[in-house]
Amino acid sequence: MRISLKIFLLLLSCQMLCNIAAAQFVLSGTVFDSSKINFVPGVKVVNKLGNFTFTDSVGKYSLTVAEKDSVSFIFRNKSTQKFAVRTVADPSHFDISLRVNYKGKYSTLKEVVVFAKSYKEDSIDNRETYAAIYNYEKPGLKSSISPSGMVGADVNELINIFRFKRNKRLKTFQIRLENQEQEKYVNYRFNKTLIKRLTHLDGQQLDIFMVRYRPDYEFASMADELVMNQYILNCSYKYKIELLQQDVPKEKI
Repeated sequence: MRISLKIFLLLLSCQMLCNIAAAQFVLSGTVFDSSKINFVPGVKVVNKLGNFTFTDSVGKYSLTVAEKDSVSFIFRNKSTQKFAVRTVADPSHFDISLRVNYKGKYSTLKEVVVFAKSYKEDSIDNRETYAAIYNYEKPGLKSSISPSGMVGADVNELINIFRFKRNKRLKTFQIRLENQEQEKYVNYRFNKTLIKRLTHLDGQQLDIFMVRYRPDYEFASMADELVMNQYILNCSYKYKIELLQQDVPKEKI
């Protein structure tokens, strides 16, 4: 009888633990300042049971909460209102903006804004200068209208069809200009000033990092500022671990 009672209590405890675990989940997101651009690190995120965490260097946090829980955000000894967990639409992206101005090392960089303007101006000027090359299309049969109103074949297009070397040269030049423009765009998004500020790498280590983890044009054109910054930080963590492993002396066999 006593054994049966122990088994029953054990099963009951397991069931209660399972119910508690099922009712818990992770609440995560990013904390911004009043501009909704700059990250705010060091913000305390606490639930009503007193469990808490802090936002990291890019304002991100994650905290295990219960379904009937609530959380608040404390920064510089000032607390926000309590947010009921059940009212959060997407617990994996619960971003908030504090009524403070914060200029941290991962905030929007003035150098980047200026560089972006220069890049756009250079790109526009380059497009205007080489408009004929960018707009080049393979010659084909086209019609034209004479001064008398007669419709006929475009003689220049007919001639250009058979100018094989000229067509090949123009197409090659067009591809080269487009590739150069894409390379400049990647340089603009993945620039030394930004990477140095985020990773604190310098000298040869910075040069090696930029070559090894340089993204392609497709990623650079699709990623917003937050995604690009997170990509750089993730790569820097991996790179620094590799550097530490290289510094550890190998054991003699």
